[in-house]
This record gives sequence, C-alpha cells and structure tokens, in this order.
Amino acid sequence: MNDKIRAKEVRLVGDNVEMGVYPIQKALSIAEELGLDLVEISPNAKPPVVKAMEYKKFLYEQKKREKAMKQKASKVVVKEIRFGPNTDDHDYEFKKNHAQKFLEEGAKLKAYVFFKGRSIVFKDKGEILLLRLAQDLEEYGKVEQMPKMEGKRMNMFIAPKKSK
Repeated sequence: MNDKIRAKEVRLVGDNVEMGVYPIQKALSIAEELGLDLVEISPNAKPPVVKAMEYKKFLYEQKKREKAMKQKASKVVVKEIRFGPNTDDHDYEFKKNHAQKFLEEGAKLKAYVFFKGRSIVFKDKGEILLLRLAQDLEEYGKVEQMPKMEGKRMNMFIAPKKSK
C-alpha cells in the first residue's frame, strides 16, 4: 500500500483514473491528487498492478460481505431423545412425536437407548426400539447412522429430509 510498494514501474487501474504504466512516484501523486490510496493488487505481474481506491472503505465492504456470508450459513442443531430398553408404548409415542417435531424444524436427531446396570443384556430390545423409531420417522428424516453400541449407549442419528 502507498509507500510500501517496492516496484519502480506499476500498471495503474481504478475508477476515474487514466489507466497505464507509470513510474511509482507518478502513480502515487495521481492517487494523492484524487485523495485515494494506492493498493498493490497483483505483485507478480510484469509490471505489478496497483489500484487507486479508498483502502478503509474497501476493508469495511469486505467485512460487511463476510458477515453477510456468515449469517447465510446454516447452523446444525442436534436434538437428543433418550430411551430405556424397556420403554413403554405410550412413552415411545410421546417421544416419537417430539422427534417428529424436531425433524420438521430442520434439526438433526440423536436417538439413543441408555443401558443401566443389568439392562445391558437387552441390547436386542434397544436395537429393535431404535429401528422402529427410524421406520416411524421415515417420511420426516433419513437415517444417517444405524444403531451402534458405544459404551452403555446405543446411538442412532437421523437427518431431516430437505423441505421443498
């Protein structure tokens, strides 16, 4: 930027500027007359390309664009639903309805069966429960990870289907 540019000759570009190849001193004086900064855009070109612009305004616009991009990025929310291996039908339906609501809102769902104490011998019941949940929620979401044991838990992930 400005005095930090080391090239002897530069190609000047920018708005309201006569474009061409100038010695660095002449390019600096042109930018100064217009009240602008001289910013090196392409240092590897022969001769290097510099642009006459308001550097602070350029930085401000760049930050503004980055902030807008960040706001548009979607944030993934993961909701959890916990079952026991011997979960009753009424409790299952109640939790299934919550899971359905989460998927409709666009959140990912982590359903898991927690085995406490000796209930670890009912691994097959837990897997059946999770597969039943996956089948019931088939129209709202897609299974991302099938039921898998991790320590005392059997986890399953369901991602929402894209809404049209």
